[in-house]
Amino acid sequence: MQVIGLTPYLVVASTLFCLGVFCVLTRRNSIGILIGVELMLNAANVNIVAFSRYVGDPVGGQIFAILVILLAASEAVIFLGLLMAVYQRFDTIEVDKVSLLKDEVPGDDAHERA
Repeated sequence: MQVIGLTPYLVVASTLFCLGVFCVLTRRNSIGILIGVELMLNAANVNIVAFSRYVGDPVGGQIFAILVILLAASEAVIFLGLLMAVYQRFDTIEVDKVSLLKDEVPGDDAHERA
Protein backbone atom coordinates (compact mmCIF):
# COMPACT_ATOMS: atom_id res chain seq x y z
CA MET A 1 0.00 0.00 0.00
CA GLN A 2 1.34 3.40 -0.97
CA VAL A 3 1.20 6.09 1.70
CA ILE A 4 -0.03 9.50 0.60
CA GLY A 5 2.30 12.26 1.71
CA LEU A 6 1.49 15.71 3.03
CA THR A 7 1.82 17.55 -0.28
CA PRO A 8 -1.46 16.42 -1.92
CA TYR A 9 -3.42 17.48 1.14
CA LEU A 10 -1.74 20.88 1.11
CA VAL A 11 -2.49 21.30 -2.60
CA VAL A 12 -6.17 20.49 -2.05
CA ALA A 13 -6.35 22.81 0.96
CA SER A 14 -4.64 25.69 -0.85
CA THR A 15 -6.95 25.21 -3.84
CA LEU A 16 -10.00 25.30 -1.57
CA PHE A 17 -8.70 28.38 0.20
CA CYS A 18 -7.97 30.21 -3.07
CA LEU A 19 -11.44 29.36 -4.37
CA GLY A 20 -12.93 30.67 -1.12
CA VAL A 21 -11.00 33.93 -1.35
CA PHE A 22 -12.01 34.31 -5.00
CA CYS A 23 -15.64 33.70 -4.07
CA VAL A 24 -15.55 36.26 -1.24
CA LEU A 25 -13.90 38.91 -3.39
CA THR A 26 -16.02 38.49 -6.52
CA ARG A 27 -19.52 37.70 -5.30
CA ARG A 28 -22.03 40.48 -4.83
CA ASN A 29 -24.59 38.21 -3.25
CA SER A 30 -24.14 37.71 0.48
CA ILE A 31 -24.94 33.99 0.27
CA GLY A 32 -22.06 33.60 -2.19
CA ILE A 33 -19.80 35.37 0.28
CA LEU A 34 -20.93 32.96 3.01
CA ILE A 35 -20.09 30.01 0.76
CA GLY A 36 -16.61 31.46 0.20
CA VAL A 37 -16.04 31.79 3.93
CA GLU A 38 -17.17 28.20 4.43
CA LEU A 39 -14.71 27.06 1.74
CA MET A 40 -11.89 28.84 3.54
CA LEU A 41 -12.84 27.19 6.84
CA ASN A 42 -12.93 23.79 5.15
CA ALA A 43 -9.47 24.43 3.74
CA ALA A 44 -8.26 25.14 7.26
CA ASN A 45 -9.83 21.86 8.41
CA VAL A 46 -8.02 19.91 5.71
CA ASN A 47 -4.74 21.48 6.83
CA ILE A 48 -5.43 20.74 10.49
CA VAL A 49 -6.21 17.08 9.88
CA ALA A 50 -3.33 16.62 7.42
CA PHE A 51 -0.73 18.15 9.73
CA SER A 52 -1.99 16.25 12.76
CA ARG A 53 -1.82 12.98 10.84
CA TYR A 54 1.65 13.87 9.56
CA VAL A 55 2.89 14.66 13.08
CA GLY A 56 1.44 11.46 14.46
CA ASP A 57 -1.55 12.59 16.56
CA PRO A 58 -4.61 12.19 14.31
CA VAL A 59 -7.13 12.33 17.14
CA GLY A 60 -6.12 15.82 18.30
CA GLY A 61 -6.40 17.25 14.80
CA GLN A 62 -9.78 15.64 14.23
CA ILE A 63 -11.14 17.01 17.50
CA PHE A 64 -9.93 20.49 16.59
CA ALA A 65 -11.45 20.10 13.10
CA ILE A 66 -14.80 19.20 14.69
CA LEU A 67 -14.59 22.37 16.78
CA VAL A 68 -13.94 24.40 13.63
CA ILE A 69 -16.94 22.73 11.96
CA LEU A 70 -19.10 23.68 14.96
CA LEU A 71 -17.80 27.25 14.71
CA ALA A 72 -18.62 27.33 11.00
CA ALA A 73 -22.13 26.03 11.65
CA SER A 74 -22.81 28.64 14.32
CA GLU A 75 -21.36 31.35 12.07
CA ALA A 76 -23.67 30.26 9.26
CA VAL A 77 -26.73 30.36 11.53
CA ILE A 78 -25.91 33.86 12.76
CA PHE A 79 -25.15 35.05 9.23
CA LEU A 80 -28.40 33.69 7.85
CA GLY A 81 -30.34 35.31 10.71
CA LEU A 82 -28.74 38.66 9.93
CA LEU A 83 -29.38 38.07 6.25
CA MET A 84 -33.09 37.55 6.90
CA ALA A 85 -33.23 40.79 8.90
CA VAL A 86 -31.44 42.69 6.13
CA TYR A 87 -33.77 41.25 3.51
CA GLN A 88 -36.85 42.23 5.52
CA ARG A 89 -35.55 45.77 5.86
CA PHE A 90 -34.02 46.43 2.42
CA ASP A 91 -35.70 43.81 0.17
CA THR A 92 -32.31 42.74 -1.21
CA ILE A 93 -29.36 40.59 -0.18
CA GLU A 94 -26.79 42.14 -2.50
CA VAL A 95 -23.97 43.57 -0.45
CA ASP A 96 -23.36 46.59 -2.68
CA LYS A 97 -26.95 47.78 -2.50
CA VAL A 98 -27.17 47.31 1.27
CA SER A 99 -23.97 49.27 1.85
CA LEU A 100 -25.34 52.10 -0.31
CA LEU A 101 -28.59 52.17 1.68
CA LYS A 102 -27.05 52.78 5.09
CA ASP A 103 -29.00 55.95 5.79
CA GLU A 104 -31.94 55.31 3.47
CA VAL A 105 -34.46 52.82 4.74
CA PRO A 106 -37.51 52.24 2.53
CA GLY A 107 -40.65 53.39 4.29
CA ASP A 108 -38.74 55.16 7.07
CA ASP A 109 -40.06 58.69 7.54
CA ALA A 110 -37.81 59.56 10.49
CA HIS A 111 -35.66 61.96 8.45
CA GLU A 112 -38.76 63.85 7.27
CA ARG A 113 -40.10 64.32 10.82
CA ALA A 114 -36.85 65.83 12.12
